[in-house]
Amino acid sequence: MISVAVVDAETPGNVGTIARSMKNFGLSELLLVDPPELDPDGEAYGFAGQARDDILPNARTVTFDDIVENYHTVACTATTNEDPANHVRYPATTPADLADSLRDVEGDICVVFGRERVGLSNDELAQLDVICSIPASASYPVLNLGQAATIVLYELRELTVDATQHPDELHTLAETPAVEGLHEEFDRFLRAIGHPKEKQHKARRLFRRVLGRAQPTGRETKTLRGLFRQARQRIERAEDD
Repeated sequence: MISVAVVDAETPGNVGTIARSMKNFGLSELLLVDPPELDPDGEAYGFAGQARDDILPNARTVTFDDIVENYHTVACTATTNEDPANHVRYPATTPADLADSLRDVEGDICVVFGRERVGLSNDELAQLDVICSIPASASYPVLNLGQAATIVLYELRELTVDATQHPDELHTLAETPAVEGLHEEFDRFLRAIGHPKEKQHKARRLFRRVLGRAQPTGRETKTLRGLFRQARQRIERAEDD
């Protein structure tokens, strides 16, 4: 069980945005510490999308101590310390590494986000188990609260989402015989356009390298083969005329 806590949020809209991100990435328990008023007709519900039906209405108001006492906690902060000399914000992990670090944790987990302007205080951070920070520009590393939560929860999807809307493979490579058929058709095309014989080997090698980097699908390979074939056939018919 991975829960999300928002401490002392200033704007209802950010709470709604976080609830929506939770819905997107398979989380359901939202904990609120000193929350703003969440009017069902206000911006929190307006920003929540389908999370207005379950996550927001079921959000629980708790104390910070409740979170510390009942969960393995992950504190999200924009600023980290540079070395162990000050360990309030050190060591830290990034969202990309967070899922692996939590995979073997026994018991419930809570990802804790702080206030829009100042985040979590040092006293609050000192009570939490793990520090997580999003790598960003050194000149402006502070993200909007809702944006930061979306990034962190996205990276946790391996632990929280059983299945996505995607097929098993988003990019199915063409089979080797189909790719070799394309190379053969390209070779015939070179001959049809009268490409110099001494340069054909170099052109074939160049085309093979380009195609190897492109990793085409079966449909792409078939389409390219058809285009080269049609071009070759038009050239050959023109020569016969």
